[in-house]
Amino acid sequence: MDNLDYGIIGNCRSAALISKTGSVDWCCLPQFDSASVFGKLLDENIGGSFGFIVDDSYTIKQYYIENTVILVTHFSNGLDAFEVRDFMPRYYKENGTYHAPPEFIRYIKYISGKPTVKVQYDPKLEYAKGETNTYIKNDFVVSLTNKESFDTLFLYTDLNKKSIVDGDEITLTSDHFFLVGYNEKLFVPTLEKVFLEYERTKVYWLNWMERTPTYKRYNDYIARSAMTLKLLSYDKTGAILAAATTSLPETIGEVRNWDYRFCWIRDASMVIKVISQLGHQNIARRYLNFIINLIPDKDEKLQIMYGINGEKKLTEEFLEHLSGYRNSSPVRIGNAAYKQKQNDIYGILMDMIHQLLLNFSNDIENGEELWNITKGIVWVVNKHWQEPDKGIWEFRSEDQHFTFSKVLCWTAVDKAIKVAKMLGKKSKLARWQLLEEAIREDIMEHAWNDKAQAFTQAYGSEDLDASVLLMESYGFIEAKHPRYVSTVKAIERELSNDGLLYRYKNQDDFGLPSSSFTICTFWFINSLYKIGEEEKAIQQFEKLLSYSNHLGLFSEDIDFKSKRLLGNFPQAYSHLALIETAINLSKVTKEEKVKDTLA
Repeated sequence: MDNLDYGIIGNCRSAALISKTGSVDWCCLPQFDSASVFGKLLDENIGGSFGFIVDDSYTIKQYYIENTVILVTHFSNGLDAFEVRDFMPRYYKENGTYHAPPEFIRYIKYISGKPTVKVQYDPKLEYAKGETNTYIKNDFVVSLTNKESFDTLFLYTDLNKKSIVDGDEITLTSDHFFLVGYNEKLFVPTLEKVFLEYERTKVYWLNWMERTPTYKRYNDYIARSAMTLKLLSYDKTGAILAAATTSLPETIGEVRNWDYRFCWIRDASMVIKVISQLGHQNIARRYLNFIINLIPDKDEKLQIMYGINGEKKLTEEFLEHLSGYRNSSPVRIGNAAYKQKQNDIYGILMDMIHQLLLNFSNDIENGEELWNITKGIVWVVNKHWQEPDKGIWEFRSEDQHFTFSKVLCWTAVDKAIKVAKMLGKKSKLARWQLLEEAIREDIMEHAWNDKAQAFTQAYGSEDLDASVLLMESYGFIEAKHPRYVSTVKAIERELSNDGLLYRYKNQDDFGLPSSSFTICTFWFINSLYKIGEEEKAIQQFEKLLSYSNHLGLFSEDIDFKSKRLLGNFPQAYSHLALIETAINLSKVTKEEKVKDTLA
């Protein structure tokens, strides 16, 4: 498998990745950041998986049921056919909570003939650190390990359990099911009960998508991206994950491998801004509560990232027994970047708060806490905006005065002024306006480089950086301003490679970047559109969409030469930028569709 040809299923508690041949190659239970129970993604030999083996006469197709995250893998040789319908149960309960247990269900839908299949059930608990032993009991199959901590996994099925464990050939003549869960069930599942879970989960997603606007262009990509962002949200606390995986390399065979199963304030706030524009208030509310709970003290500085349960210490460890994705070691759990200082997060958080007040002004809770956070953010920015930091790309070398960080400090104050006006708070406006102007003048004077004819990566640098393209999005500069147009052109000349963008080209802590950071290409396409090159933007956008996997999903990076997907997957950053760009290039809503039909 040369690409990240995986689908994702999930229930806002955990997720699983399923290959295009129907193998569960990545799943962590009971939650996103738990140890893997299937980890073949990070080690072909010992990682563990749960798949189906059919002979060469079968063709295999994979797709999502429309407007859901139920993944169908269809096996057929013409006469004999069956489907595997994979999902994690999620639906609304009458008591106002959600049913989202730490389990996934594989519903086997018999279609025709007498298909024969071998089931390959090979769980490896605790990141395959020790031996996993599997035993057949009366009601279930149980796998357990006690290498470092005792852990168990349960398999329920209406097929012969010994045949499954032994990998014997099975002939299908009717529907069947597998339920893989972290907990032993109080009531033994039946086919009827599992089918009901399937229908309820399907209805949940159909209802969720019903509340999402539709667009005349690129609607399928927008819808799939919106559902993927929803899957990366953690209901329990409101945290949003950067991605569902760890240690998928930015470049095969290199060491740029990170654990992304955490909540970066930057990524998450950008996700919430986009999702709230699509009208989904609950996810925004939960995230706001997550932020409010993180900063109980008015003077406490925000970390750039937290664990999904609000953990502040995310110590990085190496799993040296795993060979890594395509032998790209190391495999890391935890992320040392949590200690970094990045001044841009305040602007991104403030921008999100402003967006929520705009979208949900009549129905916003926590108004007083939000005003408190707003004042606290301006206080921190006022105190620290003139200091260097690590920047958006988390350079592990010395701090610099990054242009993006400065622009986002300006954004923090600009959006705080707008929020103050919305909330009728006028006493601080004069002081805040002076601060905003001081930061603006500093950026215009020091970030512009005459030789490059562009705003550059950092003060005094000639290096270009794709993040500078966001100056316009955040309202710092007009799209048609000569300096912005010139910056877009310079970035195209220097950082574009066959339509795909480098984040930057200067050497960093790990050498020269050799893959394209997907979000940067979306930013660039957006910028082309904004400066009036609409046709070119559409062409580049459609070319970029063609590099998604077979299900319309994107990872963090794309290889310049082969166009294969690289980096952690699916990546929230990539999908939020896809939605923003697609909406800009579409601008046609459901209501206008109706008018077109009636015309």
